[in-house]
Amino acid sequence: MPRSFLRNALLAFGVTLALYALGFWGSERYRARRGPWEVTFSSGTGGVAVLRIDQPHLGIRGVELRFPGAGIEGVEGRDPVRFDSPRALDQVPFGRVVFLDTTVLPGTVTFEVFGHEVELLPRVLLLDKQEHPWAATRVVDLPAREASEEPD
Repeated sequence: MPRSFLRNALLAFGVTLALYALGFWGSERYRARRGPWEVTFSSGTGGVAVLRIDQPHLGIRGVELRFPGAGIEGVEGRDPVRFDSPRALDQVPFGRVVFLDTTVLPGTVTFEVFGHEVELLPRVLLLDKQEHPWAATRVVDLPAREASEEPD
């Protein structure tokens, strides 16, 4: 085998590897540039379940969803759950995640919490399929109900 062929093959391999690495780095940087949703699960006064939603890149800070009638204990002092990978599904102390899309962060996270559907989208907060603009939403009380009850 001639040396020039081997040299050209190694050069082509090196260039291909460098382009692949650059493309992968660029796509991962694009995917994660805005950061994930950060949701803190806690119990407020009287054991009321509280979700505190933050997404610093979008300017969403301290939006609270409270669930009166849903008494919970033992979730004080927890770190926020960062929804940047499927590992976050195991860190949810109450409610359940029914949909998680982390393709391009912050992505979409949909919860079922005490009979309510809560969907975090970059454009808007959906509560039981009703849109709530992030700028106008600070604290929302959603009385706990049975999962089988229909939203109003």
